[in-house]
Amino acid sequence: MVPTVERLSVLLWHVHGSWTTSFVQGRHRYFVPVVADGGPWGRGLCGRDWPAVREVPAERLRDAEPDVVVLQRPEEIELVERWLGRRPGVDIPAVYVEHNTPRPSAATTTHPLADRADIPIVHVTHFNELMWDNGRAPTRVVPHGIVDPGPLYTGELPHGVALINEPVRRGRITGSDLLPAFAACGPIDLYGIGADEFRAEGPTRHPIQGIGDFPQSVLHREMARRRVYLHTARWTSLGLSLLEAMHLGMPVLALATTEAPGAVPPEAGAVSADIATLTAKFHEFLHEPDLAVLAGKSGRQFALEHFGLDAFLHRWDAVLHEITA
Repeated sequence: MVPTVERLSVLLWHVHGSWTTSFVQGRHRYFVPVVADGGPWGRGLCGRDWPAVREVPAERLRDAEPDVVVLQRPEEIELVERWLGRRPGVDIPAVYVEHNTPRPSAATTTHPLADRADIPIVHVTHFNELMWDNGRAPTRVVPHGIVDPGPLYTGELPHGVALINEPVRRGRITGSDLLPAFAACGPIDLYGIGADEFRAEGPTRHPIQGIGDFPQSVLHREMARRRVYLHTARWTSLGLSLLEAMHLGMPVLALATTEAPGAVPPEAGAVSADIATLTAKFHEFLHEPDLAVLAGKSGRQFALEHFGLDAFLHRWDAVLHEITA
């Protein structure tokens, strides 16, 4: 039973837009800092429609009197001390959300807060908690929750679709180099920041079209028109776009890396480290749309049960109750 949590004032930065969209659906008041030149430490809402969130200029954060701070980058600790005059974990309750897998080393990288026993680290996947060296910091896992976009899948276009931000710079990390293998079976549409700059090395049997970045509401409908979602990331935290695709009712194909094997059931598509297995399934879905529909329905049901918004918010209320009690 999750304790009833009083309505809190929560300070956090706009770092990970999709995660924040879910987090601020809770019952609390949320503040995001704004600085004159924007940038990573004060971008505010940045055009997002978050009714429960208020932008607060950095110099007025003390007047806002937040009850708790949700940290997402090590530098924010010093900013809280400077802007609020309060030390996170000492003078104000604080929690650190770790969105990412450890780098550069998979199992031996020490977390920046590993020597802090007063600020819990909340990992977004069990894989992240396992692979980071968390030191003496207490840890929790709060899996992702998604604002359900609805079963929009039509699959009318016999294309694959991938969502990769900066596919050129982040190449092997995000698996951009694997897209030509899938393009041997059918056309691929690529969305994300910098997707329009992607060019496959050498000719491909079918085109890989880099389209660009879209607002989420538009993007979901465009994704849902494509037959299959491709999740090619080798080393990343569990991509929210994968969970969004499952919520849309899309069949999904994913590399068997990081948290994906636990997030995608076999009946929702395929998860494998064998690219030949994934491309064969891609070919099958492209040519058997009824099978794609059935897989998508199974994936959506699983996603609603395991990555629903209500469970996500209840888990976060438990964390907030624990650190503010």
